[in-house]
Amino acid sequence: MRLTQPMPLHRHQARLWIITSLLFCFAPSLAFSQQDNEPVIRFVQNPDPAPEFKLTSLDGKPLSLAALQGKVIFLNFWATWCGPCRAEVPDLVALQDRYKGRLQIIGLNVDDDDAAEIQKYVDESGINYPVAMTSNDVRLQYGGIPALPTSFVLDTQGRVVQKHVGLWNPAVYETEIRSLLGLPIMAKVETFEDKGEVFLKHADRATDLPGVDLSKLTPEQKKIALHRFNADTCTCGCKYTVAQCRIWDSGCAVSKAATEKIIADLSSDQKTPANPGTPNAPAAPPPSPTKAPSAPAPPQ
Repeated sequence: MRLTQPMPLHRHQARLWIITSLLFCFAPSLAFSQQDNEPVIRFVQNPDPAPEFKLTSLDGKPLSLAALQGKVIFLNFWATWCGPCRAEVPDLVALQDRYKGRLQIIGLNVDDDDAAEIQKYVDESGINYPVAMTSNDVRLQYGGIPALPTSFVLDTQGRVVQKHVGLWNPAVYETEIRSLLGLPIMAKVETFEDKGEVFLKHADRATDLPGVDLSKLTPEQKKIALHRFNADTCTCGCKYTVAQCRIWDSGCAVSKAATEKIIADLSSDQKTPANPGTPNAPAAPPPSPTKAPSAPAPPQ
């Protein structure tokens, strides 16, 4: 389970700023199935290939996913100013050391500082995995990265099977890594369809969205609403659809208002039911037309 809320990034500026403080809420390390109380980890069924990138690590070496085929890959978007990011570094260092040769953690840094400052932090922290300054294009390919830390888990075929936002118990990471490596685990593995939780492009598969109440709509109206959510562009500046924005930033007041208006419009279109006592009563005749008063002439 996640141990603390992630640190969101500013949505309307290219530069990255701290917006929220840490909020620790300790919880069990893994989810449990309701039937047998067995720990559960979840992977995407039919996962997408991870977007490729070609970067140069801080030590000057080329860094790409293609060169790491056959290993489990843990992509960690982070920044030195991010408290939760710094907190999980020792755990990531330990995992890289423990599964050396079969796991490759990659730190994708989004700091505004120059590479020398980041390298200094890497040295002081004892980071034993490659770190590269990432570009805005890479962040966009992975969904915009609205909060830090954000980590993607790739299987040995280079497919994204899970995404974690915020600081999580390292036991979750390790259980996933061991499962993907074919090592024994004390947990049940389940799969789920990605409906935008991993890649926003799959938001059109979602039947429910964060903070959106569809309970008052008929099944047909719900289909129409979901179509509108995925067709209309959010005007908050994110450049995503309304549905994608709700998944990307559930706290966005603009996309929430947009969904509420769509739902209200659909609800108001419902036909008033006929009087149950007179189901076949003829409709009342229309009122006699009356001449509307003339509009006043515009001032000369």
